[in-house]
Amino acid sequence: MKAVQISQYGGPETLKVHDIQIAKPGKDQALVRIHAAGINFIDIYQRRGTYPVKLPYVPGLEGAGVVEAVGADVKNVKPGDRVAYVHEPGSYAEQSLVKAEHLILLPPDLSFEQGAAFPLQGMTAHYLLHEFRKIKPNDVVLIHAAAGGMGLLLVQWAKHLQARVIGTVSTEEKAKIAKEAGADEIILYTKQNFVTEVKRLTNGSGAELIIDGVGKTTFAGNLEAAALRGNIVIFGAASGPAEPISPNMLMARSLTISGGSLFNYILNKEELMKRAKAVIEGIQQGWLKLRIDQAFPLEKAEEAHKKLEDRKTAGKVLLTTGK
Repeated sequence: MKAVQISQYGGPETLKVHDIQIAKPGKDQALVRIHAAGINFIDIYQRRGTYPVKLPYVPGLEGAGVVEAVGADVKNVKPGDRVAYVHEPGSYAEQSLVKAEHLILLPPDLSFEQGAAFPLQGMTAHYLLHEFRKIKPNDVVLIHAAAGGMGLLLVQWAKHLQARVIGTVSTEEKAKIAKEAGADEIILYTKQNFVTEVKRLTNGSGAELIIDGVGKTTFAGNLEAAALRGNIVIFGAASGPAEPISPNMLMARSLTISGGSLFNYILNKEELMKRAKAVIEGIQQGWLKLRIDQAFPLEKAEEAHKKLEDRKTAGKVLLTTGK
């Protein structure tokens, strides 16, 4: 089969397509023919070596396709089932071996592209908005990078929970996209100071919840933009790791800082399926819409990574196999 393989850490140019062998499914495994794979910032962190993995490896932690074969003791899926999954390495390929218990049955009304676009970011949006603070109507939620694939889902879900949503974006085009997703106010951080704007928009009170996947360039400002007893949740580092602070700095305004990783919030099958069900229902009910920025063939993985890394996307970026 054809697969994107990385033999050394580095830039997007390390993503090369190779012909490789794949084993038959073992106990509790399923062989999935991949139709589409989701590209996420964690793939970039792994490619750079920020999150080291054993080399060589096939990147990609999210995909959708059709079950081709199953190993012993697999009862939840069968050959021919349309499935999606996350938290399994190797989706930048024509086929992948996946733990069967991690597979999510894809409803007939969802495409493979939607199946590859919703698991990681959709379930991340679910835990970020449900695990750290019970959002009340009109709570101010500040979402950084609000026009990205992750940001757009967070905007829509926060609005579904009746929050007042403020989003930060880099361009006027992205501001329009985030507004269309439901953001109440947009801050163009390339021209405006987001701390000053949040305080102005909230009459000085700040945001009850700040969700930050950017890190280095936003974290210090979050501490000023948060409301009394506000919550700041860090789940990524698109601009690099945030600078350290003294914990005592949190005391004056009783702030809470949390770190999130999806894989700590889908620790068992029940938790995984609960979050997947919530995302799928949101899509089917129409209030949660997936925006796919672009789908690239496997051979263009380098170009796809570069576009995401340069923050030139508005929505989800995919790889497709043409299968």
